[in-house]
Formats: sequence, C-alpha cells, structure tokens
Amino acid sequence: MEPVKNVNPGYQKKVKSSWEVLLGAAFLMATSAIGPGFLTQTTVFTQQLAASFGFVILMSIVLDVGAQLNVWRIIAVSEKRGQDIANMVFPGLGYFVALLIVLGGLAFNIGNIAGAGLGLNVIFGVTPVTGAMISAVIGIGIFLVKEAGKAMDRFAQIAGFVMIGLTVYVAVSSAPPVGEAVVKSILPDKIDMFAIITLVGGTVGGYITFAGGHRLLDAGIRGKEAVPEVTKSSVSGVLVTAIMRIVLFLAALGIVAQGLAIDPANPPASVFKLAAGDVGYKVFGIVMWAAAVTSVIGAAYTSVSFIKTFSSAVANNEKMVIIGFILVSTLIFAIVGRPIKVLVLVGALNGLILPITLATILVGAYMKKIVGDYKHPLWMTIFGGIVVVVMAYMGGYTLIHELPKLFL
Repeated sequence: MEPVKNVNPGYQKKVKSSWEVLLGAAFLMATSAIGPGFLTQTTVFTQQLAASFGFVILMSIVLDVGAQLNVWRIIAVSEKRGQDIANMVFPGLGYFVALLIVLGGLAFNIGNIAGAGLGLNVIFGVTPVTGAMISAVIGIGIFLVKEAGKAMDRFAQIAGFVMIGLTVYVAVSSAPPVGEAVVKSILPDKIDMFAIITLVGGTVGGYITFAGGHRLLDAGIRGKEAVPEVTKSSVSGVLVTAIMRIVLFLAALGIVAQGLAIDPANPPASVFKLAAGDVGYKVFGIVMWAAAVTSVIGAAYTSVSFIKTFSSAVANNEKMVIIGFILVSTLIFAIVGRPIKVLVLVGALNGLILPITLATILVGAYMKKIVGDYKHPLWMTIFGGIVVVVMAYMGGYTLIHELPKLFL
C-alpha cells in the first residue's frame, strides 16, 4: 500500500513559518534585553554579591515570566498594541506610556550604539565612533531588506546563539564554584532589592516588555487560537535571556572566587580576559558587538511600534522612521558620547514603568471592548498582580534610596 500523501502541503509550510516567527519574537525580546548594560550589570552585581547573585537571577526570572505571560497573551488576544490597550483602559494613558518608552528606548539606544562601537574597537582596533557608525549601517541594512521582519528574526537568532556559545566557553575557562552558586541561589547571604529591580527592568522593562508581542502582531500571529504558541514564545524569550545571564554570572563568579581583580573601567571585558587571556578579550568584543547591535535593532523597532498607531505618516513610512531612530542615536553618541548617568537612571526607571504597563494590561484583560469573550486565567492575573506589587514596592524603594546616590 502506498503511503498517504500530504493533502495539504501548504499547512506544513504555514506551521513552519509560524514557528520561525515565534522563535524570532522570542529571540528579539531576549537579544533586546541582552545589551551592553546587561553585560556590565551582571558582572558588577556578581562582584558585589558573589554566589548570592544567583538568588537575584532566580527572582528576576520568576518576575520576568509573570510579566511576559500576561503582556504577550493580552496583546495577542486583543490584537492591539500596548499603547492602544492603555488608551482604551484610560484615555491618554497610551500616549504617556508611549512617550516614556520612546524616550527610554532612545536613551538606551545611545548606549547600545556605544557598546557596538566598543565591540568593534576590541575586535578590529577601529575607534569606538567608527565602530558605532559601521554598526549603525549594519542595523539599517536589516530594515532595508524587502522582508525586514524575517531578516530581523534570523539576525537575532544567530546573534543569540553566538553570544551564549562564546560565553559558555569563557564560563568553563573561569572554573566557577557551581555547587556554591546553586546553594546561594536558594539561601543567599544577602538580598539586594536594587539588583532585582535593575535586572527585571533591564530584562522586561520599558520597550522590552512589548518587543516580542508587537513583533507577533506584525507577523499576523494573533487571536485566541494563537494563545498556546504565544505563551511558549514569551516564556522562551525569558529563558534565553536567563541562560545568557546565568552563563555570564558563572563566568564572573569564577574570577571573583579566584580573588582576581576585575577592572572597574570595563568589568565584563576584564572577566573575559582574566578567564581566557587575549582570546577571551576578543571573544568579549564579539559578544559585546552582538549584544549591542541586536539591542539597537530591537529598541528601534519596538520604540517606533509605539507611535505608528498614532500617526498614519509613521505607519506608512515605518522602515524610514526606524532608520531615522538609529541614525539619531548614532549621531548623539558621535557628538556627545555616552551619558552614563542618564543611562543608569533610565535603566532603573524601566523597572518603574513595568508596574504601570503590566497593571494596565491586567485591567484590560477584563474589559470586553478589548478582549471580547476571552477569559483570562485567574492564576495568571494573580501572578501578574504579584509582579506589579513587588516591582512597585522595590521601584519606590529604589527611587527614594538609590537613585539620589547617582547624582551625588
């Protein structure tokens, strides 16, 4: 008997295409989070907290999942972007959120461009400004491709795998005390709230919360029937980021455990070099460049997605506006340089934006004019509500006790 032939070959193609988009959205979110600040924060906090930083990472993963599960699902079910949901919950709120996210995205992108320039400086010896300009051209090239969405997805995936693979090599070279890291991740010597809010803000705060969800909308993956796939994609994005964070933490912990001095001028570069010598330093350059340039792409794409529903001119010329966003970021860096204090401030404020945006999404999940007859799981609402309360508390604490120190 002849085997039954596939009566609908187009279906398999559609499923494969959808999976590629879902994976691409996960990596877009993850690589948007993994930028120069991500590398520096992870190294600095490991130096300060040693193995106990594992607890901070564990807590941040739980909070990240709670945020992303709710946000991506409601965006998919409502078939609306974050700013439009916010405006339907409370008129004008969407414009306020969009303003915060676009300004934060622009500030971060200056740092991302700087990081890309530094990466090429390490690899090829060009000046950071020249490296930044080359990186900007590459980022712009992604959006000049006819199918820019697919190009962006594929670039994010390749860069993500490269970053993780190379950092694993450095982590193995540094020989970290894995057993101690596991124990302290559950029973830490110290709990640092500033570190937790910084990690959560840098992983799912600001524009990053919506990067993957908006990408799925643009790719046509929406509606109640897409919820299972959207859920898997959102969790996958958090897990990719977590893997990179854990591997980098272990690499830095190995250096700290050996009592070696980490250079405060460039902590992550110091870790890579101490762990694997000159080869490690070159590996740092590659990881830094990949982290930075993917964050440039993610920040530009998501920031513009927050304003295109407010203006038909922006919507009709989305690619050109994204390219302009990258050019402005590069120009500011080339002229002014990297405003470190502003970048740190915006990073912490991203953690403050999260409770506002997540609370808005949770309210929208129970408004029929937004989600129709969809019933949001109660456990997910409670999970998201806990994230809102915890992040609001820690954000307020940080605002009062920590941020003033940045300007003393």
